[in-house]
Amino acid sequence: MSEEQALADAHARITDYRARIQHLDADSLDLIFREGRNHNWWQDKDVSDDQLREIYDLVKYGSTSSNTQPARLIFIRSAEAKERLRPCLMPANVDKTMAAPVTALLAYDLDFYTNFAKLYPVRPEMGERFANDAAVAQHFAFQQGTLQGAYLIMAIRAIGLDAGAMGGFNTEAADAEFLAGRNWKSNFLCNIGYGDLEGIKGPRLYRYGFDEVCDII
Repeated sequence: MSEEQALADAHARITDYRARIQHLDADSLDLIFREGRNHNWWQDKDVSDDQLREIYDLVKYGSTSSNTQPARLIFIRSAEAKERLRPCLMPANVDKTMAAPVTALLAYDLDFYTNFAKLYPVRPEMGERFANDAAVAQHFAFQQGTLQGAYLIMAIRAIGLDAGAMGGFNTEAADAEFLAGRNWKSNFLCNIGYGDLEGIKGPRLYRYGFDEVCDII
């Protein structure tokens, strides 16, 4: 397919879905946002490889600056891998993480810029900026990788699972245990599974209203 044909095809697909879907329905918005909770207790139900692949296949379509996609995921599921994670966790996070069917370690790749020719062919030379400034590369990778972490939570909920994101762990220990030999750095953890409602101990906590935190200028 030529570049012109590919562009025309992309325009046609966007036009088609916008004609079919102007707005997600209320149930979909409830599932992903309004009724989605951060879960700490988990049902004894497995999460399959296919579900994990489905999650990532949604995450990858979330936008990142210059299509850099620096997030990297380690899905920790086996009993052996969970035991390796245990000493990295703060005490308050041990039980819920051991009980979760899967724990995703969200990391970011400090060498993300090496694939610019493939990921952003319109300006492949942009990779040189990051190659020549490690601090800029680190900031960019963390920023864009965290953005992809938000997509991760939305994708988990969108396929009918629950998420329990947390930051209470020793990132240096996790790097040494799971990321050795790669130029990746840990960002946060997210437990994945079917939430146990017994763990929901009260109504949703307060959320700011628009007028409290937003300006239109």
